Amino acid sequence: MTTTAAQAPADLVISPCTALVHDEREQIAFRPDCAVVVREGVIEALIPAAAAAAVEARERIDAGGQLALPGFINCHTHAPMVALRGIAEDLPVEEWFNDWIWPIESRLTARDVTLGARLACAEMIRAGVTCFADHYFAMDEVADVVAETGLRAHLGWAYFSSQGPEGRERSLDFALRRRGAADGRITTALAPHAPYTVTADDLAATAELARAHGLPVHLHAAENRAQTDNSLAQEGRTPIEVLHRAGLLDTDLLIAHGTGIIEPDLDLLAHASGRIAVATAPRGYMKFGWGTTPVRELAALGIPVGLATDGAASNNTLDVWEAMTLTALVQKHTTRDPRWFTARQALHHATLQSARALGLGERIGSLAPGRRADLVLVDLSGPHTQPVHDLAATLVHSARASDVTTTVVDGRVLMRDRRLLTVDVPATVAELTGRLPALTDRSHGQRIQTYDG
Repeated sequence: MTTTAAQAPADLVISPCTALVHDEREQIAFRPDCAVVVREGVIEALIPAAAAAAVEARERIDAGGQLALPGFINCHTHAPMVALRGIAEDLPVEEWFNDWIWPIESRLTARDVTLGARLACAEMIRAGVTCFADHYFAMDEVADVVAETGLRAHLGWAYFSSQGPEGRERSLDFALRRRGAADGRITTALAPHAPYTVTADDLAATAELARAHGLPVHLHAAENRAQTDNSLAQEGRTPIEVLHRAGLLDTDLLIAHGTGIIEPDLDLLAHASGRIAVATAPRGYMKFGWGTTPVRELAALGIPVGLATDGAASNNTLDVWEAMTLTALVQKHTTRDPRWFTARQALHHATLQSARALGLGERIGSLAPGRRADLVLVDLSGPHTQPVHDLAATLVHSARASDVTTTVVDGRVLMRDRRLLTVDVPATVAELTGRLPALTDRSHGQRIQTYDG
């Protein structure tokens, strides 16, 4: 490739590196001695590293000895909840919600959301996450932070039926106003909280709005087996059956967690006319003593399962790298099959499957010409990753998020050589710390909702 008079210089050339690619069968492969050429936010080409010197470029990154991977995708989180990291530990979920989280969130301000989201974005950039799906409140503030930090995000303003019709209307208004924002890096969704906090009528209305406006839906459902059992006892149907009756399985639907999905639910999901996906966040399930997402059964149905962290108040970290490793280990443990969920499967879930879970599989999730230039560089020279016999196994079971050296989104470098370029972390932490006493005060006794699962 050479630059002609009619062709402007490339925006970015990354070389030399070993690139993780998906082959024609969508299997993980590694291409050595490679260069990535980026123009106008898009991967223009993957070329031999030897040819990179002939490509004129505005910016170059020397990636010698490093791996280039598609940026990881966090398919379900509550980014501003980093402000509550570690505040309620070793508790059952009903006590965690009712005595701690929902009383604190009743006093949440827009500034708290901004600072929490900014700190979360810094954490994700450093961990090689280039896109996240957020389900929270005050989402205009989150969208503004996404725009300023350079990340990609799939955002939904959460609502409960206890808020009245205004909650649903606010979620729709946000989704319509902000989709396509941040130069196209923001996509949006309707975001009812869950079947146990949103009525059947509101769920049905959400399904109608989703179809009318071409919007996906992102919610919690069948989070654990106790929720499924309670739903059967109280309503005579599982949470997935509730979604089916509301028409939500006919929409593009992202279900968070799904550890309470049972056998009858699988048939409903298999015959759904919408694009169904599930996000799994194993660390939080282990902390709460829940089961695990039935990844194997969902995979057999062709339902993409994206990797997630949930919020840092329950998960303590927004590290999708850890979620990838834990998913592989938990799946092997649960199925009693060491051959299931291989390292290459784990990498596929962290990249292309997670992109598909957000409806972005044609834009991100793989390093290929025409895809948006969302990628990270990983240094495997540390003692904990040497020697390397199997690159996939090293990435999944030995490497860490701290091995990410560079993060690029839409062709823009957000972190280079471990230095954040778009977030002032010390200033953010200082201001957030000063606000914590007011935010974490529970003496008022108020809640935004009551958890009865």
